[in-house]
Amino acid sequence: MAGLFERMSIVIRAKLSKLLDRAEDPGETLDYSYEQQLQLLQNVKRGVADVATSKKRLQLQTDKLEQSLVKLDGQAREAVAAGREDLARAALERKSLAQQQLQGLDKQVEQLQSQQEKLVTSEKQLSAKIEAFRSQKEVIKAKYSAAEAQVRIGEAATGIGEQMADTGLAIQRAQDKTEQMEARAGAVEELIAAGTLEDFTAGDQTQLDRELDAMSADRQVDAELEKIKAEVGAGSGAKELEQ
Repeated sequence: MAGLFERMSIVIRAKLSKLLDRAEDPGETLDYSYEQQLQLLQNVKRGVADVATSKKRLQLQTDKLEQSLVKLDGQAREAVAAGREDLARAALERKSLAQQQLQGLDKQVEQLQSQQEKLVTSEKQLSAKIEAFRSQKEVIKAKYSAAEAQVRIGEAATGIGEQMADTGLAIQRAQDKTEQMEARAGAVEELIAAGTLEDFTAGDQTQLDRELDAMSADRQVDAELEKIKAEVGAGSGAKELEQ
């Protein structure tokens, strides 16, 4: 049973693949692939913009920390000049913490800069590939259109296209009907020649009409014959009386 279902599955997949292959338009497929690549390129560009934005924010924080370092250093010097060593120490501690934060930010900026450069390189490579694909896509579409037109012209010229095939079938059916009608006409002529069928081309009278006419003519002949007999008989009787 499992083997049967597996075979059915294979057949169904094969049928679907064949239907999809018939329905697939290479031009539409290439255009869709090109649109997907453009979408990918847009995502890469968006990623570059996001990294650049993040790097800019860190640079702004770095600038603030650098300004803070200058300010804390000045405060520490003023505190020492004022004899406030405690305030000077606090300012220097804050300065040390700011320096550590600045070093961390510098590393993050360097990492973001490296990511940005990699993304920009990837964007350029991808853009070049997409442009090459676009040119190749147009060439393939043009070749496919030319080949498709050539096939249609060839099919029309050789009569193997679907419309020409339908026309050929119609002509064949018409020829078959014509031959059948010609054969029937020949058979009717043979039957008429043999006397099996009445030939209506000589007149509009049917066989019954001709038989009725013959009977009427016979009765007329009989009547005239009786009349002649009567006249002859009457003449013979008169002569006998005279004698």
